[in-house]
Amino acid sequence: MFTNIFLPDYVDPAGLSFADLNCNLAAISRQPRAITREVKTVIKLARTFNEAVVRPQALEMDRQIQADPDYLSWEWVQEANRHGFYTMWIPKMFGGKGYSFASLAYFLEEISSCCVAMGNLIGAHYLGLATLVASWNLSLTRKLSAEVIHGEKTGKPCLLDFAITEPESGTDTSEADLLDKGRVACQAVRENGGYRVNGTKVFISNGHFSTWHLVLGYEDVTRPSETFLFFAVRRDAEGFSLGRKEHKMGQKACPASELILKDCFVTDALVCLDRRQTRRLALSHREIYQIIFDSICSSSKAGVCAFGAGIARGVYETVLGFAADTKINGSFMLNLEWVQCRLADMLRNVVVARLLYAEVNFANGLYGLNKMLQVKPLYYFFRYLPCRLVLALSGPMVKYTWFQSILRKIQFDWKKRTELERTTGWAAMAKFTGSDLAMENCRMGLALMGQAGARHAHQVEKFFRDAKLLQIYEGTNQLNRMEAFKNLIGRNRNDVHMFTDR
Repeated sequence: MFTNIFLPDYVDPAGLSFADLNCNLAAISRQPRAITREVKTVIKLARTFNEAVVRPQALEMDRQIQADPDYLSWEWVQEANRHGFYTMWIPKMFGGKGYSFASLAYFLEEISSCCVAMGNLIGAHYLGLATLVASWNLSLTRKLSAEVIHGEKTGKPCLLDFAITEPESGTDTSEADLLDKGRVACQAVRENGGYRVNGTKVFISNGHFSTWHLVLGYEDVTRPSETFLFFAVRRDAEGFSLGRKEHKMGQKACPASELILKDCFVTDALVCLDRRQTRRLALSHREIYQIIFDSICSSSKAGVCAFGAGIARGVYETVLGFAADTKINGSFMLNLEWVQCRLADMLRNVVVARLLYAEVNFANGLYGLNKMLQVKPLYYFFRYLPCRLVLALSGPMVKYTWFQSILRKIQFDWKKRTELERTTGWAAMAKFTGSDLAMENCRMGLALMGQAGARHAHQVEKFFRDAKLLQIYEGTNQLNRMEAFKNLIGRNRNDVHMFTDR
């Protein structure tokens, strides 16, 4: 008997409900309508920025770093800072402009349609912010946000990054089970008033540009998921240094950096979260690790999907223009049916990627990191009150440890497993789909344009190099497929024994 997937009582063979499959419909009445206006505003800002800065410089910047792999694109960081992009998505309670996180993905798609490296110079900064938010350490978030805002005012950019990956541990950090089987080495030894840290982080986006590094470390490297901690390290801290800048194939303007911590002392004031701060929570420290990491990735993977949508769109628009100007046997390519079919496929890929990151946005607004700030009364309170007044009203609350404890109780102990699975599963699916579709459009674009597509001046070969990295960072696409299976297919199946113990 046929069952309609759009009926509220529908449950598919994997146990997925109407709420699992239709976050967009659930969000229609609950999401503030003003977010739509925000999206239009940030897209307009991104287009203006592209025309003034990115489009005229993208190919030359790529050539310059190809010739000198150690060159750092500080001028782009300065331009983004001058346009206010590093404070735009900092909540007003921390002094930022307070734009909704839901609008960030649309902004990143627009920037990435010209150059995804420029998009990542901005997006990686908010990955660092997401780490602060996910740990719910309000006082430290306020402190670091204040420095970012000061950096905008003084013209000296203050960026954040998130340092996870180590020389022998990368993708396995996304799962507590995999983490415990991996080979982590960034050890934080407890001392009076803080931690003494030794270790190396690699492939850290924006590492050479960032003022603050949000670092994942472990008190006991043999039990990493049970002893993890997040902490902030300033670039001028004693014992901290920058290592090499990776020589990448694509996304060259956004450096992948090595961070070295040698007897680096981190005071308790700079610890985002550790075992001492989670002792009074009902969940174990290990369970909290998974919640935090899933929350961060559910936000960041929407951004990676937006990068993919931007690349797919950039290639589509380039090929469309090429087909309109190029003749084959006396006829413009655009008039040939097989070319029209390929262009339709390319446009489909752009739309699918955009719909997927939008669905992750809806899920995060209902169940994830965006949830609290998208509750309508709170959203409009922050939106229409001047920032100075919001800071004055929220300042005392940020300083109270009891208020922070309540928030952590809500975000960790009261977190529903099904809600976490929705955001995690959709984010994983968006990540591998968006990056794969970007690669597919690049391949079709190169095939359609022939030798012209391989020329640097037409940018398609650059898009191709940039797109490949999307399939690797934020967890390889293979791991994200397993994440999607575990959270959207295998979660309710007793015959999939490897997932029933969680």
